[in-house]
Amino acid sequence: MEGSIGKVLIVDDDENICEVIKMYMDSAGYSTRVCYDGRAAQEMFLEYKPDLVILDIMLPHIDGIDVLKWIRREHETPVIMLTAKGETFDKVLGLELGADDYIVKPFEPKELLARAKAVLRRYNVDSINKEVLSFEDLVIDVNSYNVIYNGQEIKMPPKEFELLHYLANNKNRVFTREQLLCEVWGYDYPGDSRTVDVHVKRLREKLPGGINWQIETVWGVGYKFEVK
Repeated sequence: MEGSIGKVLIVDDDENICEVIKMYMDSAGYSTRVCYDGRAAQEMFLEYKPDLVILDIMLPHIDGIDVLKWIRREHETPVIMLTAKGETFDKVLGLELGADDYIVKPFEPKELLARAKAVLRRYNVDSINKEVLSFEDLVIDVNSYNVIYNGQEIKMPPKEFELLHYLANNKNRVFTREQLLCEVWGYDYPGDSRTVDVHVKRLREKLPGGINWQIETVWGVGYKFEVK
């Protein structure tokens, strides 16, 4: 982040949209790079090492969803997806794959800037309470975003980790889907509660349960991390 408050990679095949986003981000103190297709985005990501990616879904060569999947294989970098009006399926899919937020075109640049600041604030290492949650066969390490289950490291995208950590840090407390959306994805998060169900399902596939703990469904209410 040298000389700026953060590095932002802007990816959209519309040069006018890129220019507007760049102007607002630059004026807010961010350093920015711009590219116009998915293949260039991957190359620029590795070279530039951004703190935030603003990523359009419809891109030449490699689409935004595949770029998001590629980022999430190895990196926790926050991603805001840009989606055209009415692309509900794409929005939900993007969030399920690990996007941190989305915004629908056409949008107000000031709103995008506010969302970018909110996402970066949530990812700011200084704002994270450093801690390690330990159970008999499960370790959740916030310092490194690592999960160790039965002695094996379990890979998971940032939002899966944050959901697991939030539930485990509030063990035996029941949360509604709406509460989890607010607490894990952000208070103004506009997502579908199905996103929570999908993330819980994936957590259960990776962590089917332990000696004294379980991710439980409380029918008609929501979910809890039950410790016996």
